[in-house]
Amino acid sequence: MFKHILVPVDGSPTAQLAVEKAIGLAKAFGARVTAIFVIDPYPFTGVGTDFAYGQGEYLSAATAEANAAIKAAKAAFEGAGVSVATSVIEAHTAWRGVVQAAESVQADLIVMGSHGRSGLEKLVLGSVTQAVLAHTRLPVLVVRD
Repeated sequence: MFKHILVPVDGSPTAQLAVEKAIGLAKAFGARVTAIFVIDPYPFTGVGTDFAYGQGEYLSAATAEANAAIKAAKAAFEGAGVSVATSVIEAHTAWRGVVQAAESVQADLIVMGSHGRSGLEKLVLGSVTQAVLAHTRLPVLVVRD
């Protein structure tokens, strides 16, 4: 049924739960898997020039975090006997990176975690999962923590 599964990861325990679900689906359907981490290279856009000084430090930390999350996801997939392609992607917003990556690799399913934020926390931090659901026509399996 599914031939190519895209799994966005962010290094969180919720993303790890999504990886575990994707492993089961990949095994059940014999699907290919691509795991991605999306970095927003300009997170301070619109905030003001006072934050520009930290751009290099931010990108360095974000890249290190991305590499660690991708390494952990790859280890989980390969440890379960599932082959996985991995990529760190830059996009202005995480949801755009996920949607564009799904189109690029021709995925037919996105498996991703949702942190289940609500109230002010959701308003301030937003919801990548909610935005992906709103902007893709692909099926999305949402794994909650």
